[in-house]
Order: sequence, then structure tokens, then C-alpha cells
Amino acid sequence: MGEWEKVFVQNLAVPPHGQRRRARPPGSTAFRCVLKHLEGAALAQGAEYQLRLSLFDATYHHFFGRTWRSSWRAARATPPRPARVAFNETIYFHTSLNHPGIAAVVEVVATAGKGDGGSQQLSCGFGLIPLFGSGPEATDAATEDRALKLYHGTPRALLHPRFQDPVEKNKYLTVMEKSHLQYSLKLHQPLEMIFHLLPENLLISGLQTIPGLLPAHGDTSDCLQKPRLMKPVTCYLERLSVRLYPSLEEFEEELLDLLNSDRLLQANTAPDGDGVAVRERRLHVGVHNGLRFVQAPQVAVLVPETEAARGSCRGLPGSGDRGAGQALVLRSRIHLSEMVPHPAFGVCFQLEYVFCSVGRVGGKALPGGEAADMRSVRWALWSPVPGAGEAEVVLPLRGGACRGPCQTLVYRTPPSGRSSRQGEHAESGTVQFHVSTGSEEHLVTAAEILRKDRDKSEKPPTPPLSPPVPLRTAASPRGPGLSVSQLSVPPRGRGQSPVPHGHSPRQDGGITHLEAALGSPDPEPCADSDQLRALPFAPLQVPIAAVGLQAGSSRTQLSRASLARLHAAGFPQILDHNQEPVEISEPTDPASFSLRLEEADPLQGNEIILQFLAFGRDAWDSAEGTWPRTIFLTFQFYRFPPVTTPRLQLVSTDMGPAAGAAVPAQLLVRVNKDGTLGTGPPGLQLKYMVDPAFLRAGEQRWFVRYLAEHSLQIDVWDGDSLLLVGSAALKLESLLRQGRAAVRTHHELEVATTEYEPDVTVMGREALRHGALRPLGVRVAMRGRLHLCLANIGHPCEEMPGQLPSPLPSRSRLGPVPDGAGSVLAGSWLPINAAAGRRVSRARRLAEVDGELAAVLCSRRPEARLAPPAPPSEAAAARRRKLRRMALVRQQEDAGGGRTPQLSGWHEQRARHVRDLQIIDAYREHVKGESISRVLSQAITATHTVHAVLGTAEFFEFTLKNPYGVQHTVTIDVDHPELSVILDPREWRHFKELTKSVTPVEEEMFHLRDDLRPQVYLRPNETVRIPFKYQTFSADPAVVAAQGPAGLGAGADTVASSLGKSGAGRMKHIQVSFQVSGGKPIALLRVKVEPQPHVVDQTFRFYHPELTFLKKTIRLPPWHTLPGAPVGMPGGEPEMFVRCSDPDIICETKNMGPGEPQDIFLKVAGGPSPQIKKFFVAIYMDAWLAAPARIWQFYLHSLQRLDVSCTAGQLARLSLLLRGTPAPRRVRVFTSHPQELQVDPDGAFLLPANGIQELYVGVRPRRAGSRFIYLNLVDVESHQLVSSWLLCLSCRQPLISKAFEISLPAGGGRGCNKRITYTNPYPSPRLYFLCTNRPDLLQFKEDSFEVAGGEVYTIGLRFAPSQSVGEEEILIHINDHEDKNEETFCVKVLYQ
Repeated sequence: MGEWEKVFVQNLAVPPHGQRRRARPPGSTAFRCVLKHLEGAALAQGAEYQLRLSLFDATYHHFFGRTWRSSWRAARATPPRPARVAFNETIYFHTSLNHPGIAAVVEVVATAGKGDGGSQQLSCGFGLIPLFGSGPEATDAATEDRALKLYHGTPRALLHPRFQDPVEKNKYLTVMEKSHLQYSLKLHQPLEMIFHLLPENLLISGLQTIPGLLPAHGDTSDCLQKPRLMKPVTCYLERLSVRLYPSLEEFEEELLDLLNSDRLLQANTAPDGDGVAVRERRLHVGVHNGLRFVQAPQVAVLVPETEAARGSCRGLPGSGDRGAGQALVLRSRIHLSEMVPHPAFGVCFQLEYVFCSVGRVGGKALPGGEAADMRSVRWALWSPVPGAGEAEVVLPLRGGACRGPCQTLVYRTPPSGRSSRQGEHAESGTVQFHVSTGSEEHLVTAAEILRKDRDKSEKPPTPPLSPPVPLRTAASPRGPGLSVSQLSVPPRGRGQSPVPHGHSPRQDGGITHLEAALGSPDPEPCADSDQLRALPFAPLQVPIAAVGLQAGSSRTQLSRASLARLHAAGFPQILDHNQEPVEISEPTDPASFSLRLEEADPLQGNEIILQFLAFGRDAWDSAEGTWPRTIFLTFQFYRFPPVTTPRLQLVSTDMGPAAGAAVPAQLLVRVNKDGTLGTGPPGLQLKYMVDPAFLRAGEQRWFVRYLAEHSLQIDVWDGDSLLLVGSAALKLESLLRQGRAAVRTHHELEVATTEYEPDVTVMGREALRHGALRPLGVRVAMRGRLHLCLANIGHPCEEMPGQLPSPLPSRSRLGPVPDGAGSVLAGSWLPINAAAGRRVSRARRLAEVDGELAAVLCSRRPEARLAPPAPPSEAAAARRRKLRRMALVRQQEDAGGGRTPQLSGWHEQRARHVRDLQIIDAYREHVKGESISRVLSQAITATHTVHAVLGTAEFFEFTLKNPYGVQHTVTIDVDHPELSVILDPREWRHFKELTKSVTPVEEEMFHLRDDLRPQVYLRPNETVRIPFKYQTFSADPAVVAAQGPAGLGAGADTVASSLGKSGAGRMKHIQVSFQVSGGKPIALLRVKVEPQPHVVDQTFRFYHPELTFLKKTIRLPPWHTLPGAPVGMPGGEPEMFVRCSDPDIICETKNMGPGEPQDIFLKVAGGPSPQIKKFFVAIYMDAWLAAPARIWQFYLHSLQRLDVSCTAGQLARLSLLLRGTPAPRRVRVFTSHPQELQVDPDGAFLLPANGIQELYVGVRPRRAGSRFIYLNLVDVESHQLVSSWLLCLSCRQPLISKAFEISLPAGGGRGCNKRITYTNPYPSPRLYFLCTNRPDLLQFKEDSFEVAGGEVYTIGLRFAPSQSVGEEEILIHINDHEDKNEETFCVKVLYQ
């Protein structure tokens, strides 16, 4: 469907009533209507609403035009005001029906749920906006806003026969109390400029595209204030001809027979010998923009081709003349000056026949016969081709029931019983012409300019107008959207003529607001409709499971001898607070955990020790990838900063290199900066000091809960290739001491990697049926086993002398305001001397306390102008005074007792002091007002500190008192969006229950101003509590930077820092002002926000091509598995909510019904390679988002993409270009699958500065399917990542030529030797190479062999034993000397 057809079908409209069309005035009135907001008590909080606007004729009870629909908007309730829905939609239209009965009908539609889990659209009410006044003058549209009364029910009530105009006289309509729609209606004269582009009675949005009009720039609230028209292009149509099939003679004969039969049927008479003849053949040609004809179509007369050739005059041709020519031609050319280079503009052709009645004698027209009858026969539309200049155009003609731009009924094929033998071709026909432009530019070359202009528009267009009504066949004349007068027309009988009168009422319309979504949809929609019905949310991305890694078991798989060698390697001893060794114990049962034991423990200090010992691999672990030579680890414990360990080299227990597929546990030894091994003890030990003195009040319990319910995720990286080896999860419950002085446990963790294969496309009905998607495309492979020790050493908690008391819990805090004075900060006022209960402080000079005054005084002294000092401290000032006195004493001694120098010195000093006093006096007068204002502000300022954690709502209440003896309405002004006043009493009550606060909750305490600032009414000297909530979803930049997989830099210290000053350097201040009328503040609140690190529960890593969107669906775990989930909830499964730390990332989840899983949908824009985007997703189980149940960390690695299409077992060669950095580097290429991908050069090589070097890559995949292979270019000296690639393999399965099956015993043994034969099909000797997809199960006696032409060669096979019972398919690839696959054998091995 072309652009013109889309615009035309989407904007079909119902015409006005027939009586209105007969007496239509010549002029048209333009309107601009703004629907601002809907307000009412009947609106439901959170429900979505839509406005629909239609034109209605109250005199004839007739809807006409086309229904306009707004976008869906949600209702927002701001107590004490009722709920409100803001729309702010602007609609333009013009109409010539200047009558008081013409009105605009506004309908309010809401989305409601159905019993089967779906949703339906229900009408909530409607209102009428009169367009024209009842007086002689037209409506002078009001400049102010109006409130529209709403009535219960649907606009279908206006079609009731008892409906009376005006509306106020109707006793059947009930007004909706306390509900109205705020709107404005104005005359809009600038719309007259585009009357030729916009049809009457068509409602359009300001942001909707109008063909022929450039998009508006600037203010989008009134887009059509200054319409900008596109420049027209003149074109000419020449040598135009129309051909009708099977021939012009047979077409017209059959047409005349049908018309004559229709004439006799309508007259109810027998054949009288009269007939119908063709008087004239006309062609209407006009430019149509999809909405209307830009100008009135031109009318040209067509003549048969033979008549035009002999130049005969036009007359009434007889039956013999009609068949002479097989085409209708136009003698002149058509000039079209209104053509516009827009895809929706087209040239419309309408073929019209003029008939008259003729007598039985000589075929002459009867002088007293009927008037000329005009019938539309065919039509066509030509949309110019982009870039077309002069060209020959051939178009097919259309006819029948399809709608055309001329708005008339068109001749169609009669039933087959009455048709001639070529009747099935009667509808075919063509129009042919030659087109040329009046200028050198082509017709549609400017369409790209329009498209670019549209893309530059900042606001997207509003949703399209109401979807078109499906076209019905002639057998069903009553289509949807007809008014009462149209429904009263009786249907025609079966004997109806196929050519009804051209002015018959149209049988379809565009008013769909009466039936749309209020009932069941049309079961048989029209096939030509391009409007798609949105299905319920069903993501096509295959969801991946978010169950996380399995936490490692405390039971080790090593033998006692291996454990003895491991612990005898000399690891540092772990001592308790009495300096005694801590013995290794078995982890306690998590069911026996007691919070009371932890709280009653006298040793409240916790020293957490993580001791990483060794890394190894078992025989049954995956052997993909090379075994790393060095590794480093990344993880984050509790709220401490993330840790990236230094490089650790793997050394076998006998201090020698390791070999073989099964690698025993190798010790971890630190590597020095020069690459040599450290001389210290093996292993890596990290300590975390968790002292209650550095924790917030109540945080000790949170820390114990963290140890009992969370796991620590550890990422293991290859220290040379910087590729991820795998991840491991460790349950921290073994760190709970449960009253013991110290605990120590040994753990062996399974290190696994999760590979996300390319997304699988879900086709057919499986994509639409919810619950059909399952976690697919995820492959987990075991990479090794990490050995470590966990220890928790208890320490007595000793408070430091002079230590300030701990602040109150951040989530439950009251901010006091003293009566009359400002807030008293605990410990912030330290007296210098205290005697007899009095506080005494030493007086200081003004210059010592005011830096600006000190700078002014110093600038007046020539000797001190170069560097004005900062305000000196008290000790420094005393020292300078002593030095100055000593200098004066020495000056007097040098003067020898003379009085003249002494007097002159004193005079100069006095003059300087007088000058300084004058400066000080002027400065005090200058800053007096500001200083007084600052002191008064400090007197009414309270300070509150918030320890902010990502996603956690910090709740506190502020005590506000009215200091005046009269009542006041106080406006609360907050200067930061992350701090807000809790307006909903339900949310207020929810937070008080969480924090166990006992202060009262007041209903409908606040109301909002027009600028959405809350206000509260205070009686004289009344005190109220204002609830505040601080919540941030944006991760601090320092936190984000630290929590990535950092490269190898300075490494990590063996002792981690404590939690004391984690957010001191990133503190921010928020000012809250409580103002009465006139902007006068009565109280100020200063909120200090100290960001704190947050807990990360799970980490996801995705590798994706650069500069593309990552779309992933992650299935949430069952709600009862999350920590802190309530037991036995009466409401069933709670709904989960998600928030993302990056506002540019789309992150959402939807509840799919009871019993259905919930999925999180992510859409992330990737950056250039090798950028890493880090963000967090918080998962909540309460609607108020108080505290996240889980926080997930995401890494998106953007890599350069390289698509490779290959065959399994066959070598595919390609090359990459390596671009050098500004400095030369010694680099090496590493790959994640070295067995399947080889590079050349293989070792380290020098990459020149700013140079280009080619890297040759050979890929030989072992299995078919789609997957990823990673390629890293690493600086081997600094261990930095230079560049990275993502190879997207699309591997085909080779053709299997032979299949074999053998059975082997499982569980060990010596294996089995077999032989197969291969015949060389070529006449010459050939060299062949052998490879297999399972080298761990099959080895060849020889990897290559040479065989003469036509000879047979025996291939020796050795099958290795398998450890498990099952079935394996092993492929044997026989490749030629170019490594192309010749044949592939399949061996099915049954291990029993």
C-alpha cells in the first residue's frame, strides 16, 4: 500500500446530512480547540483515559466527519484535589455548516479490565461544545478557558429519538457531579491558508502530518499559527489514452445493456424498443493529497482512437462507429500546476460516461427524453516515482466496491450468469500517458527534504486518527458508524442494478467512537486495512533466567592428601582477638540461625577475612579455552567499595608447571610489577572491619541479615587475555558466629561462565501465546574450582572517648525545630572554656573571621597586594602580633632613645589604623543587610543528614510550627527533585509502619498549587509534622566507575577500608523553604545527603555489537525466593516493580496475571567499542518503592562486530585491521575459543604508533548454530585492553554422507579402537586432513593421510571412555588440502 492510499484510508469521513449538503453556505469557519485537562471525583487513580472528539448535527441527529482520538493518559491524584488527567491537546478543523445545531462532542473513554484477564475500553461520559451561537452572529470564541459539563453515558444517547436540542431541555441526561473538562475554543484565521489541503469537518492534531505542509518550527502548542506550504511543481500530461478490455466495443455494449435493463426495472415496464446511448466520454484529472483535491479536477473529453485519427467532429456515434477504435484518446495535453513533491500527492483520473435515451428509429436522441445521466466507470491514481523526470506511465484502472477519491460509486462487473464469455476481464483496463515537468527538478526528489525536516522535529507526531472502518460489500449496506438517518434507509433487493445513482449515500464512514472497543472487534476485518490491533504485552525476546549462580557448597571435592598439601603451602595464619589460631569448622545449618544470639554477642565488632588459596579444574569440567596462567578477581562485599585484586599467578603445589586437561588445585601467588613472583606467602588475604562505631543506628541488624540471606559473587578474569574465565557465588551464612569468638570455613566454589547465544526468533502463534516462551539460548559451562577460606573474628566494641552519638536511623528520623531558635547540631559547638556552667569563647578580629574583609584590607597595603592572605587562625594571629611587638622594640633600641622616629612611626601606624577602621566601617555598612538576613536565616534553619543508598527511600518527618498568632497557608518549596513531600496518606502510613513511628497521620493534609508546590494550612501557633522522602535512582559517578571490571592498575590493598567516610567527598545539600504569603519564610530545612555504596545482589554481563540496541528479557525469580518476602500473603503473589539507575535505558515489567511469571524488559543503547556501560536495576515488592528487594548490576560491553558465515568442521579465513594508538605497543591477540579460532601472528608483536596492521583469522567451528566468539587485543606490558571484537558465527551443519553406531562401556576403562574406510573419488592422488567435533572423545591414528586415485584408505579411530551414561554424536570431517570439507561421517556412540 502506497503513501497516498495510507493517508486516504486513514482519513475517510462520514459526510454531513443530505439536507445540509443541499443548502451549504459558501464560506467556511476555522476553529482551534485546546483540550487541557480532565478533573473529577469519578476518575480512578492510575487509570488511563482518552478523549475522543466528533462533530454532531443535533437537528438531524447525525454524526459526521471523523472521530479524533487523543493519546492515553494516566490520572494523578493530588489530595485534597480530585484526580486530574492532563491532556493539553490542540485540534484544528473548519466547517461551512454555520448553524446553532452543529456541535463538537467530547467523549471520555477509560481502559477497564475484563474477567478473562484482558482489557476493554468503556465510555465514562460525554459533553457538548457548541460551535456557533444561536444569534445572528457567529460564535466569538472565548479567549479564556471554559469548563465543560459532562453527562453520564455514551454519545450514542444523542441518537435517541427523544433527544431534544438544546441539551438543557433533556431530562434523560444526567450531569456528572464534580467533574468537568477544561478547554478553550477559538477562531483560527491562519487555517484558511491550508483550506485547499484540509477537507471540511476533518479533525486533526497540530502535530499530525498534512501532505503539502512543512512541519512546524518553534512553539508546538500552536503548530498551525504560521503554516508553511511546500513549493509546487508544474507537470504536463501528454498523449493520454484509455484502454478498456476485452475491447471498447464489447465493454460499452455490455454496459449499455445493463443500463437499459436497469431503466426498464425501475420503470416496471416491458421492453419498449428504446435504448441508452453514449453521449460523451469524460476524464476528470486532478491532484489529490490523500485528504482532498487540491483544486477542482479538470474535465477533458475523450474520443475513440479512430475518430481522433480521421478528425471527425464529435456527435452521437452509432453502434457501428463505437467498435471502430479500441482506445479512448485525449487530443490535448493537461497542465497541472498544483503538484507538490510529497509521497502522498497523486494524480487522480476518473472516467465518466454521459448517457442519454435514444428512440427506435435511426438511433436518434428523443427530443422529449430524459436528461443526460452521468456514471463513473473507472478510476486510477498515479503516485510519482522518486527521481522520475520525463517518462511513459501505464496505470491499471480500478472499479467496483473499493473507495475512490471522487466519492462516487463506480461500475463493477455484473454477475457471471449475465456476463459475456469474456466477462471476467471486464474490470481490467489501463490509462497511459507521457509525463514531463515544467522545470529541471524531478517530482519527488524533494520528498527526501521533507523526510529530513520531519526527522528534525523534536516532538513525535500524535497517534493517528481513529482507524478506518472496514469496507463492507454491497450485500451488507449497514456498516458501522452510520447515523440514525442513514440506518433508516431500507436495503436494496437482490435485483438491484450494479450501477446505482452516483449520489447514493455512502455505505461506510469513519465515526468509530460509538462502537470502537466497546464491543467485540470485527471478526472479519477488511484485508486492505493497514491498521494493526495491538496484542497484549508479549516480548519477542526469549527471556533468560535470573536465578543467578548456584552458591558453592562448603564440601570440598579434594582428597585428604590434596588438602594436606594445600594447607601446608604456608598460607598466613588466621588468629582471633586473643591471638590464637582459628580452626576450620563445618558451616552451620542456616535453619539454626538466631538473630537474638547475634544481638546478644558481646563481641559486636566483626573482622571479615577472605583468603583466596588456589584455583584448579577437574577432569569433567569444560576444557574450552586455554587454562589461564594468571588470574585476577573482582567482587564487592556489602557496602564496601568494589575490589579488583592484583594479578595472581597459578603455581602447582610442587612449584612446577601444570599440564593435562584435569588441572589440580594450583596456588595463587602474587605477581610483582616486573612480572616476577612475590616472595611472600602464597594466597591473597583481604580484611574488612565492620565496627558498630562506624555503622548507622540499626545497621548492625541489616549487616547480620545480609550475611544470612545474601551471596557474594566473584568474577574470575584471565590476567593475560583480560577475558572472563567465569563467575562463582558464595553463601555468606557461614560468617555468622552465633555467639562464638571466631569462625573459619573452607569453600570450594564452582566457577562457571554463562554464554548468551544470539536471540532466537519466535515465529507464529507461539510468539502471541503468553507462557510459551522459556529461557533458551543460555549455555552454562564449568571452567574450574576456586578454593578460599572465610573467617569472622569477633572484637569487643569500645566507644572512643569524646565520640559523638550515632545519628538516628536514616529511614526513621524526626527533624526537630526548637522553639524560637534554629536547630542545635549535636557536638558541632565546642566551647573553648567552660566554667560554672557558662560557655565562653575568645573574641577574634573581624579580619580573622571574614575572608572578604581580610582581602580588602590587604589590598590597601602596598606590601601585601601580591598575595592577600586567607583569614589567619587564632594561633597564627597571636604569633604575628608577638613578632610585630618584637620588631617595634628593636626599632626603639636602634633609634637610641630618640623620640622623632618613634613619633613618626606611631603617626604612620595610627593613620593606617584610622584608614582600616574607615574601610571596616564602610564594609560593615555594605554587608549589614546581608549579614542580618543570614543570621536570621540561621535562626530558623534546621539541618538534617540523610545517608542515601541507591533505590532506598529515606523517610523523615520535619516539625513545622506557625510562630504567628494568625493562621497562614504555608507553601513548601524544595529545590531538588529527589527530595519530595509525601502527599498520599497511604504512602505516609506505609513508611511509618516500616519505621515503627508513633506520630499521627493526617488525612488530606496538603493541597497543590498550580505550579504543583504543596501547601499546608496552619492555625495560630500550631505545630504539624511534614513527611519527607528522599530517594535517588541515579548511581553516583564514583560508585559506577568503581564497580566496573577495572583493568589491572594499582591493585588492591590487603586490608580494605572501613565504612566510616564513604560518602564524605560527594555530599550535596538540598534547601527546603516553608513560605507564607508574599514569599516570607517561617522555617528553613537544610538536608545534607551523604551517598553510601549499595549492595549488589547479582551481576549480569552482556557482550553486544557496538552502536546497537541491546534488547533483553530477564525472567524474575519467584517472589517467595527473594529475601525479606512476607510469608503467607493474603493477596497472593505481589506485583513487582523495577527502576533503573540510567534514565536513558528503557526498563519495565508488567504483571501478566496470577500464576504467570514476571519478566523485565531492557532496551539499552550501546556505545562505541570498547566502551563498557554500567547501570543498576532495583526490584521492589511494594508499590511505594520503599526498599529494593534486589539490586542487579549490569555491564554492557560494546564490541566491534564481525559476522562470519561458515560450515562446521571447515576452515573459514578472514582478516581484521588493527589500528595503532598514539604510542607504539607490544600487543598480543587472545580469543575465548582457541581450539576453534586461530590468529596470525599468534604471539606478541609490535603495533606501530598510528599505524595499520592486518590480522589474519581462521575459524573452524565444532558445532552448528549461532554463537559468539570474543577476540581481545591486549598490551602485554601494561596489561591494558587495546581493542575488542565480537565474532557472530552463523555455522551450518555439513552434509552427512555416512552414519555409524557403536556401543561402549561407561565409567572409565581403556577405550576402544575402530576402523573405517574412505575411498578417494578422484583419479589423482589427494591429501586429506581429519578433524572432529569431539576431540575429548575421539582421537585419530593419523591426522592426515594421502591416498592414490580411486584407492581405499583405512582410518584408525580411538574412542576415549566416558564418565557418564548417555548418547553422543561424533562427527568426523574429511577435508582436502585447502581445508574444505569433502565428506562428513557421523558416529553415534552409546555409552552404557
